[in-house]
Amino acid sequence: MSFEDHALASLWAQKPALMGVVNVTPDSFSDGGKYTNPDKAIEHALGLIHEGADIIDIGGESTRPGAQEIDSKEEIARVVPVIEGLKGKVKWLSIDTRHSQTMEAALKAGVSIINDISALEGDTRSLDVAAEAQVPVILMHKQGSPETMQKSPNYNNVVEEIFEYLQQRINNCETHCIENTMVVADPGIGFGKTLEDNLLILRNIRRFQDLGVPMMVGVSRKSFVGKLSKNEPPNERIPGSLSAALWCLSQGVQIYRVHDVAQTRQAFKIFQEISSIAS
Repeated sequence: MSFEDHALASLWAQKPALMGVVNVTPDSFSDGGKYTNPDKAIEHALGLIHEGADIIDIGGESTRPGAQEIDSKEEIARVVPVIEGLKGKVKWLSIDTRHSQTMEAALKAGVSIINDISALEGDTRSLDVAAEAQVPVILMHKQGSPETMQKSPNYNNVVEEIFEYLQQRINNCETHCIENTMVVADPGIGFGKTLEDNLLILRNIRRFQDLGVPMMVGVSRKSFVGKLSKNEPPNERIPGSLSAALWCLSQGVQIYRVHDVAQTRQAFKIFQEISSIAS
């Protein structure tokens, strides 16, 4: 498959695609509680679009390390008013969920992308829901559950094991009539990985191009940035996040899930201008 044939190809035709994060949760690791009010979440999302986001990713359940799973009804109650408020104002809306009922409610409300940290594996109905909707799906790798994933992550070969897992999930999608032109792969930085695991994934990020589908990475404000620096809190990890994102840009990654859209867009523009002059 040529990446130009992908359903989301228009997003990165001229520039890397940025997915702006809108957490409608009281316990998000980066901005917990700031956008639980739907009006504030909608205002924040529109602000991210103004800053240069191509996609708005709406999540109603925190999946930070140690977070507890919530009921789909509660998750739906959090995200649907925000989706309905953004429908018609944002071209690409994504639902960040691992629950099929939430996927269905979000699709009905107006989202056009499914972003699942369990790669459509965490809920037995998710593959069928995605296949029926025929919207782009983002398949992410994680080891374990958010409640336990950082207690003792373990791999023999982290890069190859993640590659094989994502390849298997892509194949499963294909058997459920979800074509490669609808699939994006995410290696899941920070989801059941040690610091060294995250570094190995990033150093070898080009390996995942061999999956034959576009890639997304989420390095924004992640704990590995603080661990490599001075253990800064999430909102002080922007420079390190930009460094990691620029590395991924140099390696051909297409989509970036970020909290700081304006800063990332500016960093990418300067990087690309310098790269263009250099070539």
